[in-house]
Amino acid sequence: MYHKVLVPLDGSELAECALTHVKTMVKEGFAREVTLLSVVHVDAPYSELYGAHFDINRMKKAYVDAARKYLEDLQTRLGNEGITVNTEVVEHRRPAPAVTDYAAKNGIDLIVIATHGYTGLKKLMLGSVALSILHDSRAPVLLIRPEACRL
Repeated sequence: MYHKVLVPLDGSELAECALTHVKTMVKEGFAREVTLLSVVHVDAPYSELYGAHFDINRMKKAYVDAARKYLEDLQTRLGNEGITVNTEVVEHRRPAPAVTDYAAKNGIDLIVIATHGYTGLKKLMLGSVALSILHDSRAPVLLIRPEACRL
């Protein structure tokens, strides 16, 4: 049994397909507590060109607030199904290290993440957050392939 399960979400439908599997795990007694995590990064490399007309902190706050709202909506939906859900938004430049660091610091027993399933050159060019998490995590990682979302 996994006491604490972490589900990193980026707001996409693909990422949310991991929730179907997590709900099943909770209902069948394989998982107890779920944490939904969103990693926010605001990159504004030319913001200094706009001077006083550009407020990077206001922009960051907007992104963080939007991520919190998104996770709170999911928390409500899952809570209505009797699932204990926590939400967390972290700011980090790169999502994979943010996820693995969060998991290590918070005693996460399992990370469940959807993957695009890219192979070959596409994977090389685009990289893979899921693959980086799989490689660097101390906790077990359950990868959900896109085909598994069409059940």
